[in-house]
Amino acid sequence: MPAEIINGSRLAQQIRSQIRKQLKAFTFKPGLAVVQVGDDPASTLYIKYKQRDCAKVHFHSEVHRLSAEIPQQTLIDKVNELNARNDIHGILVQMPLPDTIDEQTIIDAITPNKDVDGLTPHNLGNLFINRERVTPCTPTGIIRLIEASGESIEGKHAVCVGRSHLVGKPVGIMLLNRNATVTYCHSRTTNLTEMTRQADILIAAVGKPEFITAEMIKPGAIVIDVGINSVDDHLVGDVKFDDVIEIAGYITPVPGGVGPLTRAMLLENTLKLASK
Repeated sequence: MPAEIINGSRLAQQIRSQIRKQLKAFTFKPGLAVVQVGDDPASTLYIKYKQRDCAKVHFHSEVHRLSAEIPQQTLIDKVNELNARNDIHGILVQMPLPDTIDEQTIIDAITPNKDVDGLTPHNLGNLFINRERVTPCTPTGIIRLIEASGESIEGKHAVCVGRSHLVGKPVGIMLLNRNATVTYCHSRTTNLTEMTRQADILIAAVGKPEFITAEMIKPGAIVIDVGINSVDDHLVGDVKFDDVIEIAGYITPVPGGVGPLTRAMLLENTLKLASK
């Protein structure tokens, strides 16, 4: 029997509806500022979606576009300018940045109480000690998708294929905080298939199209596909969807899975920061 598809678009719509209800208690509009350096087409499209999402929940949003040639200090100055504004509650610097700019230095410049993506050392530190406050958007969206399956996380064996500080590491900690047993796999893992076949919950975040195949899946597993890869002018994930759906118990599609939840968590975090 094919896996049940976890519909991220539908879940994101429900979250936006809840946010609109919560917003009725506010006397001001939560404000989100996005800073884009350069004109990467994928980043531009993603920012467009973010602006559209903000409009749906009646948030104030603005985009600051800077040249790819700017010195690092200019970007830091822009972040500090946004840190000082009372009408901006969340700041997001769109990644990736040019090679001339150190991403972590820019993240460090964002004040923790405006860190809408939960990536400053302060917010990641809270995550590490199981004091979750503002948590990274994609990992938080992944947790919501797993919960939407109706299956409990507690006691499950979760395998994260990918160890980036944006997705793999924090989602593993969030699963650990919910009493899963967590294994991290990466490019130097030996016997990867042996590891993934043990997973009750498999997080695929490697950035390689259709890398996770059916023989790597434990029957009935929850498979969360974080990848977004352009192949022959269409999008595919890190999971070979058509084959894996026949083995897994639950699976997220690409597109329409993790992406909408990431953006919904961005809205939820903005609301949370504005509430403070």
